[in-house]
Amino acid sequence: MEFINVKNKTTVDETMNGKSIRVKIFGNEYPLRGENEEFTKQVATYVDSMLTKIHEKLPEQPPLTIAVLSALNITEDLLKEREEYSTNMERLELEIEKLSNYFDSCLSDIE
Repeated sequence: MEFINVKNKTTVDETMNGKSIRVKIFGNEYPLRGENEEFTKQVATYVDSMLTKIHEKLPEQPPLTIAVLSALNITEDLLKEREEYSTNMERLELEIEKLSNYFDSCLSDIE
C-alpha cells in the first residue's frame, strides 16, 4: 500500500502495481494504491476505527495526539500478534519434532 502525492499525482513507489482507491480516514480522504484493493480498504477501515475510538475517549485532544495514540495502539496490537504468532510457531515446531521422532521410532521398529 502506498500514498499518492496529490500535488503531482506520482506515487511514493512507482514500481508498485495496483489500482488507486480513495479511502476516508478520520474525516479526510486519501488516495491509496495497493496490490489488493479489499485489503487496502480493510487497513484503512482499521486505522479509521482506531482513530475514532481514541477520539471518542479523548475528544478534547488535538488530531496529532489522537493520531499518535492510535499509532501506539495499532503498534501494540501488531506486536502482540507477532508474539502470539512466534509462540504458536514454537509450539508447532515442537509438535512436528515429536511427530517426526514418533514416526522414526515406528519405522525403526518395522525394520
